[in-house]
Amino acid sequence: MSPTNAPQQVKMDAAVAGPLLMLAAALLFTMLNLLIKQIGPDFTIWHIGFYRFFGGVAVLLMVFGRHGNPYRGHNTRLLIIRGFTGSAAFLSIVTAIRLLPVSTALVIFYAFPAFSAVFSYLIYGERLSKAEIACIAVVVIGIGVLFDFRLQGGFFGQFMALTGAAFAGLTVTLIKTLREKNGPVIIYLYFCTMGTLVTLPQFAMAPLLPSTGMAWAMVLGIIFVSVAAQLLMNQGFFYCRGWEGGVFMSSEVIFTAIVGIAFLGDPASWRFWIGGVLIFGSAVALNRFKANSMKRDKRVDAAK
Repeated sequence: MSPTNAPQQVKMDAAVAGPLLMLAAALLFTMLNLLIKQIGPDFTIWHIGFYRFFGGVAVLLMVFGRHGNPYRGHNTRLLIIRGFTGSAAFLSIVTAIRLLPVSTALVIFYAFPAFSAVFSYLIYGERLSKAEIACIAVVVIGIGVLFDFRLQGGFFGQFMALTGAAFAGLTVTLIKTLREKNGPVIIYLYFCTMGTLVTLPQFAMAPLLPSTGMAWAMVLGIIFVSVAAQLLMNQGFFYCRGWEGGVFMSSEVIFTAIVGIAFLGDPASWRFWIGGVLIFGSAVALNRFKANSMKRDKRVDAAK
């Protein structure tokens, strides 16, 4: 069995592995957001998307293509659907980031755990406890406090951020089925392949190559940072549900605020500390709920 279609059998405590993987992915996605924001205006969302997706395909095929057919997976139809929904989410949030302040785009986009909870109920019939609903609500409030509840920019940018949140919520929900028999690499490979097909026509109509060393560095940074971030996130979903992963991933907004304070001269206001505590505290509380639930399940199984 090839490494691209076999779930990674790593003996780790789910209550620890999930948050650690998601935090690492969130840190890398923060770097990706900054690269997208700073790359020259000549690069449209189609250029950025094509380089990310096609570059991802190239990297994965070079690393894993030697082990047989890298596209051989389970439930190919759902892999393709997840690839398209993930591509739509990425292009939507890139559009929002280019039109809005990064903080505003993230405030709206990180409503996606709520969308994921809704889709989990509609598709799988999963219900959330009151404590879990409270965790999602506190995360949304914490993000709002951290960024002063300011929704700056035009309506279209805000709409695209919300659209990205909806597609992201659906995407992480579909991973519930895919992760049962597919590893993180093949899930990402289909995502990049579908994204390449979506962005190629627009890219081909106005192709653009980086013209400076800095532009090349940023494009390559987008490719490699996104590959690492996505693989870590996909692996993280082997240990937690879609909306749970979204709560842990919300730490991205804390990392974004820290970058603003450390490198962009943003003040470390009370909003940063209160918002950060609410977001981080909610993630910690959710992790404890998950750990306690797993312990109860083990005791029940042992008693049988």
